[in-house]
Amino acid sequence: MAKVAFLGLGVMGYPMAGHLKTKGGHEVTVYNRTAAKAEKWVAQFGGKAAATPKAAAEGHDFVMCCVGNDNDLREVTLGPNGAFAGMGKGKVFVDHTTASAEIARELYAAAQKGGFDCMDAPVSGGQAGAENGVLTVMCGGNTGTFDKAGTIIAAYARACNLMGEAGSGQLAKMVNQICIAGLVQGLSEGLHFAKKAGLDIEKLVATISKGAAQSWQMENRYKTMAADKFDFGFAVDWMRKDLSICLGEARKNGANLPVTALVDQFYSQVQKMGGKRWDTSSLIALLDR
Repeated sequence: MAKVAFLGLGVMGYPMAGHLKTKGGHEVTVYNRTAAKAEKWVAQFGGKAAATPKAAAEGHDFVMCCVGNDNDLREVTLGPNGAFAGMGKGKVFVDHTTASAEIARELYAAAQKGGFDCMDAPVSGGQAGAENGVLTVMCGGNTGTFDKAGTIIAAYARACNLMGEAGSGQLAKMVNQICIAGLVQGLSEGLHFAKKAGLDIEKLVATISKGAAQSWQMENRYKTMAADKFDFGFAVDWMRKDLSICLGEARKNGANLPVTALVDQFYSQVQKMGGKRWDTSSLIALLDR
């Protein structure tokens, strides 16, 4: 058992912190910008709530974090009330936020200066993965930090791998989102075509899902996509945030992402249709309208 703090109790962080308490058996302190959410978590799982990220970090072996974006991350880590001000020597900070590689490196450098460890560790698997404790975690940092943090992350992860130095976890998550964007668009077009052609969707997917067209998206989203239901996963607003990070990094490293850029624009059209909180499979709504 370890003393663990968790910063950020959104749709991902809330169940992840819960697994640290129930599955990991750790002593957990939580912080959330909206204090009522932290109080609700404590009422459900036990543990403690802290008034600031600094207070949450003080006296804890590990500080885990899952917030919205780069700005949110800076807010909870840096400054007089940030977690880094409360981190002890030799302790470990693990960031599960999907953010830029730039801020991952910035926080790593700040941690090194402060005498504690830091690792970027964005996750994949969505809300269901967080609730079921089967997330995939992509890490950036040094081997020693990864080895120490892995025992804590195990409470909510099915797979956890070190991808390279600081920032590599975020770069790997960018690849994950790039792949998903193209897959969802392809699946959307395939199902849209099948409907127009009058094919039986159930028979179709039962057949092609056994061949080269198979994907997680097909297995888990074809039914809801065919039924025009889009309340089952990662929101369009968040996907656009992630794709913006991908495209920004591509401009820096010279990668060509024509499909990703196009799908990002399709998602912007979904937002204009009122689908900001629809899940990412809602690309099909553009084709069916």
